[in-house]
Amino acid sequence: MDDVIRVFLVDDQELVRAGFTMLVDSQADMRVVGQAGDGGEAVEKIQVTACDVVLMDVRMPRLDGVEATRRLQSLPEAPKVIVLTTFDLDEYAFAAIKAGAAGFLLKNTPPADLLSAIRQVHSGDAVVSPSTTKRLLEHFAGALPDTETERPDLAELTAREREVLVEVARGLSNTEIAKLFTLSEATVKTHIGRILAKTGLRDRVALVVLGYETGLVRPTK
Repeated sequence: MDDVIRVFLVDDQELVRAGFTMLVDSQADMRVVGQAGDGGEAVEKIQVTACDVVLMDVRMPRLDGVEATRRLQSLPEAPKVIVLTTFDLDEYAFAAIKAGAAGFLLKNTPPADLLSAIRQVHSGDAVVSPSTTKRLLEHFAGALPDTETERPDLAELTAREREVLVEVARGLSNTEIAKLFTLSEATVKTHIGRILAKTGLRDRVALVVLGYETGLVRPTK
């Protein structure tokens, strides 16, 4: 059926894949359409297997989840990738988000939350909270610039859009940004949509990364 979310599983542990398969296939609106034991196998199979969302382990042999995510995002019809990791502050997860992953979850995430994340990502939302991304970025602050780095696409932003981008990067929600600037939430969503369009980014998590990488927001110590 057209409304069924097609999920592809990538993990080097067969038992983990079996557990995810049982969970996903128990839902009426989603099904597992393929599996792979490492990133290389995943990239090969996904090129010939139509899927919507990939559950991607980051630490795997042959080709890790970071590089696999990067290669998948270069495909004409790239699937959304949810990165799964054992550790909260994980350099692999940070790198995978930069590579284009739309989500970041711990492997011990409750089943209901994982299923919700799959639905959210499929609908176009990011499932890692900006505050979690913020903690990741601040943890790896040494790799971030000390001074502001201008990008050509940032020059296209209006003054208000730039202000909204900064607050998104600081981890504020749409509601908080609306209160800060005395705007409606609908207006904030419109601003964020325009920022995404002008920067060519996929979601607000990518905007958080952009804010830190360009120095618009500085890590706190």
